[in-house]
Amino acid sequence: MSFWEHLEELRGTLIKSTVTFVLFAVLIGVFLKQFNHVLLWPLHTAVAHYPGLQIKLVTISMLEVFTMIIQMCVLGAFTLSAPFILFFIAQFVSPALTEKELKVVLPLCISALLLFLLGASFSFFLLMPSTIRIAIELNQTFDLEFMWTVGKYYGTLMWLVLGVGGTFEFPLIVVLLVWLGILSTATLRKYRRHAIVVIFVLAAIVTPTPDPINQTLFAVPLYLLFEIAVLVSSQIEKKRAKNAA
Repeated sequence: MSFWEHLEELRGTLIKSTVTFVLFAVLIGVFLKQFNHVLLWPLHTAVAHYPGLQIKLVTISMLEVFTMIIQMCVLGAFTLSAPFILFFIAQFVSPALTEKELKVVLPLCISALLLFLLGASFSFFLLMPSTIRIAIELNQTFDLEFMWTVGKYYGTLMWLVLGVGGTFEFPLIVVLLVWLGILSTATLRKYRRHAIVVIFVLAAIVTPTPDPINQTLFAVPLYLLFEIAVLVSSQIEKKRAKNAA
């Protein structure tokens, strides 16, 4: 294919990805109330631990409700369209790959999708409720009244779900670098302590609260994924050495 034909293929990939994203955003807009009820689950779950406590999200500006709707549509559409966008990207790059590389693309895409969904689910079902409970405890400690805005709630939810989902791709990058021969398991084991520091720094950046509980809650599964990545990388090197022999 010529350069312009490649550009045409790229344009088609971008159009398909954009259309898929927009379709999911429109679908969420049609069922906005039902989707809103799902996204409020972390708040309702956290408040359920405090009998008698009622927290209602408020708006403090005329346009904040529009910000909430945009955040809901973007968060949901990105999460739901991610598998299709990954497929379109893999479809675009596959003609340029060798047979050996093609065998890696499908497991790579599936692993990337599963890791993102794992991170997003971990954030939605565990990290977000924990963050809300800590915020409630601190507010009650200083006898502060609750007046949380919808914009802040959905902004925090979007940051956590997308941020943690993206951070969970970290072990996959490690495995890919080992497969490409850029890293080795010996190096990973040698700098394990440095990896722990990097993981806690990532946890501090992604988690919205500075408390060590949430940071540790996020860092522990990420470190376990790192150890799994080291084991998988070790198997890759063993297989490579066997083939070379």
